[in-house]
Amino acid sequence: MESDAQPQPVQSALPFAERVRVVTTDQPFRWLAAGWRDFRAAMAASIAYGMIVVVAGFALSFLLAGAGLLYLVLPLIVGFLLVGPALTVGYYGMSQDLEAGRRPSFGTAIMAWRANPGPLLAFGLVLVCFLVLWMRFAALVFAICFPNTMLSVQALLNAALFTEDGLIFLAVGTVVGGVMASIAFAAGAFSLPLLLDRKVGVMEALVTSVTAVVLNAPAMVVWAALVVLFAMAGLALGYVGLAVTLPLLGHATWHAYRAVIRF
Repeated sequence: MESDAQPQPVQSALPFAERVRVVTTDQPFRWLAAGWRDFRAAMAASIAYGMIVVVAGFALSFLLAGAGLLYLVLPLIVGFLLVGPALTVGYYGMSQDLEAGRRPSFGTAIMAWRANPGPLLAFGLVLVCFLVLWMRFAALVFAICFPNTMLSVQALLNAALFTEDGLIFLAVGTVVGGVMASIAFAAGAFSLPLLLDRKVGVMEALVTSVTAVVLNAPAMVVWAALVVLFAMAGLALGYVGLAVTLPLLGHATWHAYRAVIRF
């Protein structure tokens, strides 16, 4: 169920500010609790949907390793945080069904994008392009720091952690990755649930999301930290953990949207 936070008056010149509720920093934990309830109510469908991401993660990692691009596996894992919202649209659909008293299913989750196909697919494409940009940047920085070097897993770790070039690689990647992740978070925090729920365009959804994040900065810092924590926990288990943490975050994001965005 959605948060019981009451709408607070917003005095702001930001666009679509009238659509935004200001919530307190304890709300993200309530969103997680609501997401857990939805996950338990639709466990089979949620895990099945999450396994698509798990299988895709393994496949991409093996392809990169097989192509001699092992150094891009870590940027791929980090890049997951950039495109994460695009992977959870099906969970929004499941939570929407539960909210409406309908029985969610794997089939309806897969086809959730049909609720607003053009804008949803367009926004997903934008996030994929963002991921490609990040991967190209990571490859460029690696080539500059480690020219003409083919590294094994152990050699790559040693070079990254115990050499000057490796520390530069990590520092630059962390700074730029953090900036890109912040932009992706602000743009995607509420855009996709809004596009699923309402017949709005990509730009309108994106601007609404950014406004909501800015007006709820303290709560969004907490929410972003929780998203990163649960996403990295799932990734740390070799992608398999995402079969649980991704559904949890996906369902919780729907409740975040319902708590913060109003029409």
